[in-house]
Amino acid sequence: MNFAETSTISRLFVENGYKKVAFGQPADVVVINTCTVTAQSDRKCRQAITKAVKTSPDAIVVVIGCFAELKAAEIAAIQGVDLVLGNNEKFNVIEKLRDKKKEITVKNTFFSSYSLHERTRSFLKVQDGCDYYCTYCTVPMARGCSRNAPIAEILEQAKNIVSKGIKEIALTGVNIGDFGKTTGETFLQLLQALSDISDIERIRIGSIEPNLISDEIIEFIARSPRIAPHLHIPLQSGSNTILKLMGRRYNREQFAEKIELIHKNIPNVAIGIDVIVGFPGETDIFFDETYTFVNSIDVAYLHVFTYSERPGTKAVNLPDKVKPATAEQRSKKLLKLSENKLQDFQRRNKGQFRKVIFEKSNKEGIMSGFTDNYIKIEAPYNSSFIGKSILVEL
Repeated sequence: MNFAETSTISRLFVENGYKKVAFGQPADVVVINTCTVTAQSDRKCRQAITKAVKTSPDAIVVVIGCFAELKAAEIAAIQGVDLVLGNNEKFNVIEKLRDKKKEITVKNTFFSSYSLHERTRSFLKVQDGCDYYCTYCTVPMARGCSRNAPIAEILEQAKNIVSKGIKEIALTGVNIGDFGKTTGETFLQLLQALSDISDIERIRIGSIEPNLISDEIIEFIARSPRIAPHLHIPLQSGSNTILKLMGRRYNREQFAEKIELIHKNIPNVAIGIDVIVGFPGETDIFFDETYTFVNSIDVAYLHVFTYSERPGTKAVNLPDKVKPATAEQRSKKLLKLSENKLQDFQRRNKGQFRKVIFEKSNKEGIMSGFTDNYIKIEAPYNSSFIGKSILVEL
């Protein structure tokens, strides 16, 4: 989603007469769109600000986004920073630049965004904010309440994207399954409407909460020729005790039932999951429950995160902190399991014929692309394949 928003803000500058230069090159204006999902992302943001001030000491340095939203006063105090804009004001950056003032504003407005880079895929933001308040997460504080644009507006953006020759649209947001809170619509209705646009080759659904994947959504994905058979579903833990401490809205039994239902309806579907290790109170027994559970369910890959303590969240006050070395060991164990899961999924797809949308990149005579079910394919470089949907035998 940050990629989509950065792309949109970049276009605003170009449309207002600016010329883009690579980050790290001298510039008149430097805009840093920040993230605050982990302590590491906070550090990277500070480093980026320092680099910008050092590289372009006379530039107007603008810091926007989630880190700016939560730590506005701290960022505004950094020598060389001229403008601090939260997640809604950042879309008014051109107007704010004319004032060159340090400002801190917070709103709950939805701003549409999508990427139009030299890619075969565009990230289209359909939703923002979150009402869930999981105990480890600062995103609701940084992004505000769940909100979205009307389906009609999103359809116009999708049509504009495919008119540029882009074949795949990836739907993104903070909690996309919660789509419709501000317009009285549903995520299923959005999928149905987008699927009616004949020029869209492929629609990929971004990360979606397990409790928001309804039976109707699963059935529609199974029927639709445009919705990719690929779902990324955050699990976070395979221990019911830890899930409860995290404030998640399901247990592992319900999660397993959802995975089974998806496989029953959607052949050759790729399912990716998120898992957090090292959450406060995660004993060896509770981690073993997670490992055993993840090993037992049919998923294609894992995204593994080490718990990062975020100020202002409920988890900060939980007892029984996990040592970093222990969390790292658990992370490595799950990453190895992820490798095994992915290899198994790829083996099961070997010999199939699936469509691949190839990308422009040429690395030592090799090009790559993804199948609809998210298997990365490499092939000898062929310029005529770029941006095309090619049926290949895996």
